[in-house]
Order: sequence, then structure tokens, then C-alpha cells
Amino acid sequence: MSGERGYSSYIKKKELLSDLKKEELTLINNISYLDHKNSLLSTNLDLDYVETLIRERFLFGKKEETIYIIKDNGK
Repeated sequence: MSGERGYSSYIKKKELLSDLKKEELTLINNISYLDHKNSLLSTNLDLDYVETLIRERFLFGKKEETIYIIKDNGK
């Protein structure tokens, strides 16, 4: 006998199933959270706000400089 068909194997597989169910629940909650955050995103960007974020977060440019956002519309 290999020992893979007994009570100890059953207990190990039951624990594994329990762990996988917990992980599945965690992933489902993460997906729900990200779906909610994604739904809050807007398609209309405030370019002045984007410029401010770029300056503050990435320390990009100086206060007297202007940042230009150039859109490439497939041309």
C-alpha cells in the first residue's frame, strides 16, 4: 500500500479543499473590489488635474514649465 488512499490522505485533501475555497473567496472579493474601482473611472479626463498629478507624483518638470499631452489618433 502506498498510503495515499487512507484516512490521512482524506484529511490532507479536505484541508487542501478548504484552503482552495478560502483562496477562491479572497480572489472573488478582489475581483469585486477592482470591478467597483473600475466603474468609478471616468472617460473624460481633466487634463489640468493630470498635469498636476504628473508634477507631484513623478517630480516631472519645473513650476514654470508646461507639460503637453499629445494624443496620437492613429495618424
